[in-house]
Amino acid sequence: MRILINLCEILLPVLYFATIWVYARAFFSNVKSAERLRTPLLFATLLTHGTYIALRTAEFQHPPITSMFEILSLIAFTVALVYSYIELRLKIKSTGYFILILPFFFQLVSSILIKEVPLIPPILRSNLLGLHVSSALLGYAAITISAVYGFLYLMLYHDIKSSQFGVIYQRLPNLETLERMSFTATVFGFILLTVAIVVGLIWLPQIAGGVSYADPKLFGTIAIWLIYAIGLTAKRLKGWQGRRMMVLSMFGFATAMFSMTIINVFLSSFHKFY
Repeated sequence: MRILINLCEILLPVLYFATIWVYARAFFSNVKSAERLRTPLLFATLLTHGTYIALRTAEFQHPPITSMFEILSLIAFTVALVYSYIELRLKIKSTGYFILILPFFFQLVSSILIKEVPLIPPILRSNLLGLHVSSALLGYAAITISAVYGFLYLMLYHDIKSSQFGVIYQRLPNLETLERMSFTATVFGFILLTVAIVVGLIWLPQIAGGVSYADPKLFGTIAIWLIYAIGLTAKRLKGWQGRRMMVLSMFGFATAMFSMTIINVFLSSFHKFY
């Protein structure tokens, strides 16, 4: 089984690179063969990546959350998975190049640097912890995609206002469609973050002694959740839309990145079980 795992670690960056190359050819050059191939290639990459995660989980008997490089691979998978859901739901494929660059780089770093942690604390073998982390990562992946769509919206908006009708204007969906795609990703991320928070607040303190509800990481996660809760409520009750929602999406993403980096690395003791 370890041979298959090692093979997947080599194959996955190649598959992700091939996928973004095909999406790029379809977007920038309008190559018909690339347009036909891009979605099947994405699904083949996702299937390979899902198999890889299952193989690692079975072989090492723990969810792939014990090191930064396992989590990078999981983030790559979740970003690609959430994007594929949005592509299938909305039938729009022209933004794939901009999204799938992220999982390619995440998986490339993971494949190069990943190694098995010799001593695994028992809590990190818990499937419920895997559910908590997977829900959070899927939520963050959706937030990331929402922010990318927000950035594309603002870039297209600027081109239209400046009367610059280049390849971005010609190939990207219109502003309304980009807004809808960003909103779909936001809702998806909000629901998954809610699941992660509920699981974390109810279940983790029962098995991990010393978990504090005053931990900065917890406050950071709840702050992110509140930003999107306020935005979604304002959209429904106050009619927020357009640039205002896109800026909110990017602000929420920036807060999420701050929470995942500065707070998590330098300020927080949450999720440290050994």
